[in-house]
Amino acid sequence: MRRFILAALIATLGACGGGDIEDVPAPEENPGAVVDDAGSWASGGASGAGGAAGAAGQAGAAGQAGAAGQAGAPAVDAGSTSTAPPASCPRVRIDVPAGNVANVRPDPSTAKAPVGTLEPGAIVDVIAFVKGESLDGNDLWYEIKTGALSGFVFSGLAKCTTDEPVTTKPGFYLPLACGKSATVTQGNFGSYSHQGLSAYAYDFSLGIGTPMTAMADGTVSYVYDKTGPGDPCYNGGGSSCIAYANIVVLQHADGTKTHYAHLSKVLVTKGQKVTRGQKVGLSGSTGYSTGPHAHVARSKDGSQSIKLVFQDVPGDGMPNTGQKVTSGDCP
Repeated sequence: MRRFILAALIATLGACGGGDIEDVPAPEENPGAVVDDAGSWASGGASGAGGAAGAAGQAGAAGQAGAAGQAGAPAVDAGSTSTAPPASCPRVRIDVPAGNVANVRPDPSTAKAPVGTLEPGAIVDVIAFVKGESLDGNDLWYEIKTGALSGFVFSGLAKCTTDEPVTTKPGFYLPLACGKSATVTQGNFGSYSHQGLSAYAYDFSLGIGTPMTAMADGTVSYVYDKTGPGDPCYNGGGSSCIAYANIVVLQHADGTKTHYAHLSKVLVTKGQKVTRGQKVGLSGSTGYSTGPHAHVARSKDGSQSIKLVFQDVPGDGMPNTGQKVTSGDCP
C-alpha cells in the first residue's frame, strides 16, 4: 500500500522526460524511476506540532518524529478545514527531486486534473493551510498563489520558508529550463530557412528529448502531435514533411503568439493555460528538419514572424547564429 501511494505521488522526468508529481505516470523516456520504500522519500518527516509525520521529510499535522526529516509546518487546527498560515510559513519552497515537478490541484485532493505545475525550488505564497485528501497519513495541503496560478499543493512536496521568490523581468525568456545552455544554430534572417514570413526565428541545437518551456504565460491555441516514432517524418525529413512537424502555439496576453516546432513529443493540450517556464514539449527532429533542434518564433497573426527579444540574453536580447545562450528563467 505504501509503495502504491508513493508511486502515485512521484514520477521522474529524467534527461528527456515529461513527468510530474502525484498521479501522472513516469514518461516512456525514463520508465520505472519511481521512489519506493527503499528510496529517500520513503521515510517519515520530523515531528510537527502534534500528530503523524508526513511524507518526504515534511512534518505532518501533528505528533512523533518520523525517520530523518526536518521540522515541518505547524498543524492545522483539528476542528477546521482551513486556517490562515502562521508567520513562520508565509511561503513554501517546492521540494521535489531534480527532474520532477509538483502538481497544483484545483482542490486539496488528487481527484481532479492539475491546473498547473511548479518546478523544484519554486517559492510561492501560502494563502491557507487546508485539510484535504490524506496521502500516506498526511492530510495537510497548502493553498498557494503565484502570478496567475493558484490552487493546492500537497504539503509533502513543499517546505515552509520565509525566503522571498526571485523576481524576473516581464517579457519573453529562452524556451529552456533554468540554467540550461544551448547554441543558436540559425538566428534571424538566417541563410538556410529563416527568411520571408519566418525571418524572425531561432534554431537551438538540442538533443532529442530536451524539455522546451513556455517563453511567457499563455494559453495553448494550437497543437499538432501526430508525427510519432516510425513515421518517415519523425527523425528528420525533406520538404515533403514540412506540414508534419509536431508544434505547439501559445497565445499571450499581449495578443502575440509563440511557436515551438520540430518537437518529438507534445506535453500540453489545446486550451490549456500554461505559465512561463512550464514544459510544453520535448525537442526533436520532426517535419522538414536536417537534424535534432528546436525552432521558436513569435508572431502577431500566426504566420508573419516578429521580433522575439529574450530578457535573459545579454545586450539587445536577440542572439546571433553561433552564440551560446543560457536560460535565466529561474524560480
